[in-house]
Amino acid sequence: MTRTTDLGVARLLPDLDRESAWLLTVDDAPQSYLDLADPTHLEFEYARRLAHVLETAAPPGAPLDLLHLGGGALTLPRWAAAVRPGSRQRVVEADAALTALVAERLPLAAASGVVVETGDALAAVAATRPDSVDVVVADVFGGTRIPAHVTTLGYVEAVARVLRPGGVYAANLADAAPFGFLRSQLATLASVFDHLCLVAEPAVLRGRRFGNVVVAASGAPLDTAELARRAAADPFPARLMSGEALTRLVGDAAAVPDAAAVPSPRPPAGAFTIG
Repeated sequence: MTRTTDLGVARLLPDLDRESAWLLTVDDAPQSYLDLADPTHLEFEYARRLAHVLETAAPPGAPLDLLHLGGGALTLPRWAAAVRPGSRQRVVEADAALTALVAERLPLAAASGVVVETGDALAAVAATRPDSVDVVVADVFGGTRIPAHVTTLGYVEAVARVLRPGGVYAANLADAAPFGFLRSQLATLASVFDHLCLVAEPAVLRGRRFGNVVVAASGAPLDTAELARRAAADPFPARLMSGEALTRLVGDAAAVPDAAAVPSPRPPAGAFTIG
């Protein structure tokens, strides 16, 4: 199924290997993968890494108040509803037509606890009550790039304001060596949060290819040991970086003021596309 949405051309493609699974692409870039019969199945590596952050943010099964910036096919909200029943989840998606397509073709289960709204990520954060959210999950892409206005110090300060004490910010970023964008984002987060870590495939961290990097930040210590264990046990194992190694990666990078914001780098041809 193909439909022109507000921000691109969306396609829903059935997975021939999983009867109830669908791949959502926007402008041929894979955006979400969802198994309607098994919402705990996370196909994309970055989605599993975001889920690992959520799993380590609170005791197993405890409900969370979650704010998702970027919705797609609502893969992670459905996962959280299944593994942490009773969670209250608000999803902000900029593309109203995409939201309508997902609601029509991949509807949420009744009483999911997930509320979906159309809006801008930064504006949604600014309108959220202080100290009201346990985890903010950012998976905000305009096509294959992260918009500039959600990369700045002002944005991170707004996110920190809505988090409860000990709350966690988890973001899906994308970059490649020499990691100019990633380093600036880590520096921006470090100027607001006391504790940071990242999770990525070793090949990405070694500069061999462009790829996703999941970053977690909090005012309280993160459970990096458990997060590292979960990431290493994935079908495509990932490496956790924190402490001195992360400080070395950041180097002399500086926080990003609003006036100097730029979007994430354009990925090389074929990095996130399908035929």
